[in-house]
Order: sequence, then structure tokens, then C-alpha cells
Amino acid sequence: MPILLQSAAWTALSAHRNAFAGLSLNSLFAEDPARARRLQAEACGLVFHYARNLVRDDTLALLLRLALEAGLPSRIAAMFAGERINTTEDRAVLHVALRRPAGMPSTTEGVDLGAEVEAVRARMRRFSTEVRDGQWLGYSGRRITDIVNIGIGGSDLGPTMVCEALKDLAHPALRLHFVSNVDGVQIGDVLRSADPETTLFIVASKTFTTQETLTNARSARAWLVAHAGNEAAVARHFVAVSTNAAAVRAFGIDPGNMFGFWDWVGGRFSLWSAIGLPIMLQIGAVHFDALLAGAHAMDEHFRSTPLERNLPVLMALIAIWNIDFLGAHSQLIAPYHQRLHRLPAYLQQLEMESNGKSVGADGQPVGCHTSPVIWGEQGINGQHAYFQLLHQGTQPVPVDFIGVLEAGAEDELHHRIAFANLLAQAEALMRGRSAEQAEAEMRAAGLAETRIQALVPHRTFAGNRPSNVILLERLTPFSLGALIAAYEHRTFVQGAIWGINSFDQWGVELGKQLAARVLDELDPARTAALPGDHDASTEALVARYRNRYRRTLST
Repeated sequence: MPILLQSAAWTALSAHRNAFAGLSLNSLFAEDPARARRLQAEACGLVFHYARNLVRDDTLALLLRLALEAGLPSRIAAMFAGERINTTEDRAVLHVALRRPAGMPSTTEGVDLGAEVEAVRARMRRFSTEVRDGQWLGYSGRRITDIVNIGIGGSDLGPTMVCEALKDLAHPALRLHFVSNVDGVQIGDVLRSADPETTLFIVASKTFTTQETLTNARSARAWLVAHAGNEAAVARHFVAVSTNAAAVRAFGIDPGNMFGFWDWVGGRFSLWSAIGLPIMLQIGAVHFDALLAGAHAMDEHFRSTPLERNLPVLMALIAIWNIDFLGAHSQLIAPYHQRLHRLPAYLQQLEMESNGKSVGADGQPVGCHTSPVIWGEQGINGQHAYFQLLHQGTQPVPVDFIGVLEAGAEDELHHRIAFANLLAQAEALMRGRSAEQAEAEMRAAGLAETRIQALVPHRTFAGNRPSNVILLERLTPFSLGALIAAYEHRTFVQGAIWGINSFDQWGVELGKQLAARVLDELDPARTAALPGDHDASTEALVARYRNRYRRTLST
């Protein structure tokens, strides 16, 4: 049996969940008038309200004991100290070093990371200022108007999400585009609407070998050269975020316009690095620094605050309770602010690529459920799509409702309606509607008794569905940085307790390897027989693809 499942706290929690059979959130609130005020944590301008979960004080005490038995405090210290906690890749995990203020010591294994980070950030500042001020000119002498970030995974999801969230701060003369899909549609749409004389491309690939990214980048390069009539134009319209200077130079990009980062920066934790160049180009260096400052503030809270008041720790412990002891194996992210509509997609990678594992760091099966399926979109739209399942479906789905208190530049009434829906949905999930309440409502509406009895089962809601509410005072670079860092640390805490390595992603490698083989075999001009080592389904589908394009070639 895995060590985690043998721990005293895990055993106690397994027994403790039996105490919740037949217990309702409504009764917990009725018995404890102070519950709503007590079961919340505040840090860095964020409020995490977790009172609508099936937990009592003794539940929280056992969860905190589980964290201690898993050695969480020492794991936190090891990450901040730069120890090589990514054991399968023998790397440190130091995205926290990317947001430390200039001059703050950040040394690991004798290397001053702070000086390296600040040097790259200074180059980012100079470059973004040149572009934003119209000093960086294209091959024809015109200023840049469109910026296209070409990346995938962490090189796309983080920058896209932040640029959408902070769009109100965007430079008025610059348009940002993000290309990640390799099927040709996305890059085609962008190129058809862009002007080659005023478009700047950022190619974001650490190794500069990522198939999807390089395929899109080569198409963009060919488009530019065809219009410019000169390959020298590439140097004025392409920059790279990479560590492979030789490949960058071979592409035609001046290595002086290559912005590097390090192997201790995982892709899904990289928006704070040079991967965040499109963010700085959109909102400027001052606001980018504020984004970093918000994340750093959350880092300091996470590193130094006792576990029982630690916002990311509590987020993680509540999630573990719901996943492993209450059987909730998916989680909805529901931001009630349009600017945060890409946050669920970002959190999908952060959580599922980090903790979607069944083997612990020790190489043994973990023996418990790990990452839930993360899903969602902007909350109001979700209400009219899948909230039916949340209220009356057969499986529990905990929800993170994310709201912003201040309307900002938008109409306050619009904002108030959206916020009212957030509060109402969270309350409805908890309270439900009894058969007696449903009957009373229908009688008051004048329905016939036979009709009432027929409809009661359909209009009854069990309630007792868990949810959290996360509030930001206002949506700013600082508060967004703090929110993202809180979810990063929640992910780390969950992995630490489950005993898994949250910082590798070996599960994506097999598909990449097979895709390289299949790509060659799909070539309609290929005459050689298939090797025979695919499964029958793959061979049949490869044959269908080849035959389709052979007919096209023959006509």
C-alpha cells in the first residue's frame, strides 16, 4: 500500500468522511452562525471563501495534519531554496525567482539567478519600449501595428490568458494575435488580415524544435519573404523566445533579438519569464512589473504564512478532500468576468499537466485519485449551458466561482447583474429546493394539484453541492498575478501531498513520438507499405487519409 494511504491522517480522514453521511451544508450553517466569517482566507487582495464545502473544524484539522505528515513545510522550503525537486528531470523549480524584485537575493547552487533574470527582463523592457513607442520599424520603415505570438502549451496559454485579462491596459496602436493550432486555419486567418510591413512575430519555443510552433513560424516566414522580396526582412519582423541560438540564427532571426530562459522554468509556469514578452508589449513594462509584484506577494504569503491561514494551502486541502474523500473527480472554474474567460483553459494545463499522474515520485502507484478534470468558461455563459448538470446531475462537481468586486470601466448595473448571478448560483448549489418548497411555489402560481405532483420530482434540487468563491477587489495586474500564483501553489501543494512530481510531463511524449512516424506515413506520394506495427484502427485511418489525397493528386 502506498505510504500516503498508510498515514495516520489519511486513515483518519477516510473514517471521518462517514460522519458526513446525511449531513447537509444547510445544517452546518444553521449550527454555526459564524461559519461564513470563519471559513475564509485573505491574502494579497484576494479572498478565498470556502464555507460552502462539506467540512467542519475537525475536517480542517485532519487535512492540516495530512499536510504536515506529507512534509509540506519542508517541500515548500525546498522549492524556494532551489533544490532539484523535479527529480525525474533533475532540475530545480524556480518560477518564483522570476518575480522577485530586482536586487533581492536569488542564489542557488552558487549561481545568482536574480542577476540573470533581471538582465533578460531589462532586454525585454528595452525591446517592448521600442515597439510600443514606434521606434522599431519594419522592412519598409513603417512602425509595428500587429504582434503575432506563435507558441503552444505554456508558450501560448499563459500569455493569451493574461493579455485577455488585462486588455483594458492594451497599447491603443498595437493588436495582439496568438497562434498555436498547427492545422493551418489559425495562422491562415491571421496572415490574411495582417500587413507584412507592420507585423511582428514572436516565435516562442525553448528548443526551437517544437513541431507545431516551427511549422506555423515557417509559414509566417514564407508569407513575409514573399511580400518583402528579401529574406533580410526576417530580422526586422521576427524575434525568438528560446535557448537554441544556432537554430534561431538559421531561421534568420538575429540572436541579439532572442530572449532566453532556463531549464528551471517549466512551460506552464513560464509566463513570468521571456515567454511573457507579448504581455509586456501589450501592457508595458510598468504593468508587467505589477503583475510580477502580485505573484511575488502571493509567493511570500505562501512561503511564510502558517498552514491554517495559508490561502493556497487551504485551496489545495479543500480540493483534496473533495477529490479523494467525497468522490468529486472534476472541478469547474467559473469566472464571472469576461476578461477572465481564458482562465479555465490556462488552469487546465496548470493542474492536469502537473498532477495528472498515477505514479508517485518514488516510481510506485499513488493509490488514490490525483488531478481532477478541470473545465469551464465564463460563468454567465456556463449557466445557460452545463449548470443543469451541476444542480441536478448524478456526480458532484465542485465549483470555483471567481468574481471581481469593482466594475472598473464597465457599466455598474451590468456588473451587478453578473455578480448577482455568481452569488445566486453558489447559494442554489448549496441550498437546493425541497419537494415541499417546490410544491408551495407551484400552488402559489395556481397550478393544478395533479400537475404539481407530476412536476415535483423535476423541480426538486438536492443541493449540498460544494463550491468556493474567490474574490478580487478589482482586476489589475497585481491582483491577477496574485490569483495565478495562488493556483500555481495550490497545484504544488496537491502534488506534494499526493507524493507526485508536479513538474514533469512524460505523458505527452509518446503521442509526439508516434505523430512523427505517422506524419511520414500519411504522405499520399508514399508508395511503401505501412510497417505493420500500428494497431488496425490506425492503419485503416492512415490508408483512408492517403487514399483521399491520392485521388486529389490524380485529378
